[in-house]
Amino acid sequence: MKKLTISSDAPGERLFMLGNEAIARGAIEAGVQLAAAYPGTPSSEILETIASVAKELDIYAEWSTNEKVAFEVALAASLCGLRAMASMKHVGVNVAHDPLMSASYIGARGGLVLLTADDPWAWSSQIEQDSRYIAEQGYLPILEPSSVEEAKNMMADAFALSEEFGHPFIVRSVTRIGHARSDVTLGEISKERRKGFFKKDRSRLVLTPAEARKDRPLMIKRFEEIGKRVNTLPYNQLKLADGAKLSVIASGLSYSYAQEAIEWLGLEDKISVLKIGTPHPLPKELVVKLLSSVPEALVVEELEPFVELHVKAIAQEANISTKIHGKDLLPVMGELSTSKVTEAIAQLTNSKLPVNFGEIEKLREETAPLLPLRPPTLCPGCPHRASLYAIKTAAKRVAKDYGKDVVPIYPGDIGCYSLGYIPPLESNDITICMGAGFGLANGFAHATDVPIIAHLGDSTFFHAGIPPLINAVYNKANITMVVLDNSATAMTGFQPHPGTGYTATGEETVQLKPEDIARACGVKFVEVIDPFDLKMATNTIEKAIRFNGPSLIVSRRLCAIIELREKRERREKVIPYHIDQDKCSEKCEACIKLLGCPAIIKEDGKTVIDSSLCTGCGLCAQICPYKAIVQE
Repeated sequence: MKKLTISSDAPGERLFMLGNEAIARGAIEAGVQLAAAYPGTPSSEILETIASVAKELDIYAEWSTNEKVAFEVALAASLCGLRAMASMKHVGVNVAHDPLMSASYIGARGGLVLLTADDPWAWSSQIEQDSRYIAEQGYLPILEPSSVEEAKNMMADAFALSEEFGHPFIVRSVTRIGHARSDVTLGEISKERRKGFFKKDRSRLVLTPAEARKDRPLMIKRFEEIGKRVNTLPYNQLKLADGAKLSVIASGLSYSYAQEAIEWLGLEDKISVLKIGTPHPLPKELVVKLLSSVPEALVVEELEPFVELHVKAIAQEANISTKIHGKDLLPVMGELSTSKVTEAIAQLTNSKLPVNFGEIEKLREETAPLLPLRPPTLCPGCPHRASLYAIKTAAKRVAKDYGKDVVPIYPGDIGCYSLGYIPPLESNDITICMGAGFGLANGFAHATDVPIIAHLGDSTFFHAGIPPLINAVYNKANITMVVLDNSATAMTGFQPHPGTGYTATGEETVQLKPEDIARACGVKFVEVIDPFDLKMATNTIEKAIRFNGPSLIVSRRLCAIIELREKRERREKVIPYHIDQDKCSEKCEACIKLLGCPAIIKEDGKTVIDSSLCTGCGLCAQICPYKAIVQE
């Protein structure tokens, strides 16, 4: 029997897959012809999955320089009649916000779908954010799956719905959907391959004020038609229980929690349930029918009370007096769970809890200290550790010339190097969003008179670092900008970017260099360093900080994980370092206190190097004052 893969055209067969793979499979089944994305957990695997079979299935797939570009690429393909998608994490939607709002005015020709991967509890993000509010602002309908399989089916249907109404659609996933695994029933893969053709229509596509005034009522009308249709979509399901005193309205993944909670409490035949698959627009007719049948309702949803507020508005408009609960009983932050939903329903129904959740929580609190701590940290041999150490060392030298009370400012950015804020490096004073390291540095330069050294990664530089670099040149900001170039978008899974010389499908392409771009933008001081040549790196960064005007350093060294993989492929032995205990001073601990490398540990009161973790980078040997660290 032929092995099933993500590209197998085997309707009815089942395949165990990751949620993000299922989303990609849904797009494939719909006949997507163009997929664009910028990597960001928890969305990265979607484009990776499509790219892995792109040539086989005649799909164009790209890692775009940022989310705005990714959505614009998809929009253009849709306007040429192709089914197209853009995928990104929730904060990436902020970057794509501008064209997204305009796309809603313009509409879609080929099916156009934006996949946003929201991240309740911010497991891998700088903030929690509820993308449903952006959808509401832009008259953009949302499909929200409750399971991995439904995510696949919704994604496939979203393209058809987009074409039916000539309007962009959003599919909203969350981390527990994208990174869960489940058996998924495969559907048929569309064999249709359209030839793109752009039909010119300046009156609709050129958004001058006059044209926008014409497009807006058309957008509103399309959305109103979608609002009628959602009442009959299979993703919105109403189950009325005879004599029910309580109803549950649950959206997306929260529906799965609610269903399990109702089963735990044995209330399957006593509670009416409305499953919401389209939180925007809500199936108004179903909501009215449900609320009219019960005296009390509980809205179950993660993050903001989006559905709750709209349900209350519908009740008010329909003059329904049903008492509606939501965030008065459930948290407004973080992920929900079956236990949290069970407690809320039990409170409203005076039901006995199936288990004592308080005792479970108490046990968790008691056992948590027994588990080994695993704080986030830069990997052993990470070149960023060397770069950040060099930055701080150089900055402190320069700060002495300013006066004893002067403290340098280190604006940071989004990436592995965000972990530089943790002791002992403490080289990241503020991190807010992609590219803001350089942007904030511009502001600090005109508000303070201290050394300002900003850093960001190579992928982030191409994503959002170039405009603030140009701003620094144009507005004469006296800042030092450091690009930590490890030749990968490492934190999200080592995806290629314009600086790697490879595309999403592995084809060779032009390799852009941050130093060349900086020089072209007018930066006068530009140098490239190897962070593991610590003395040279520190001296060069010091010169950059002392330079009068914007300066740029490219600290280039391959990501330690990629380097180790390549060495294994070449069967090249990694030669670790060890500590000569005869030379080591136990009271010193400079290697631990200055670097924080997880390969350097205390064992029986002695400082030692775990040879199974050491990558042989040699950074610790360069800072040891006793020369006690040597290579084996």
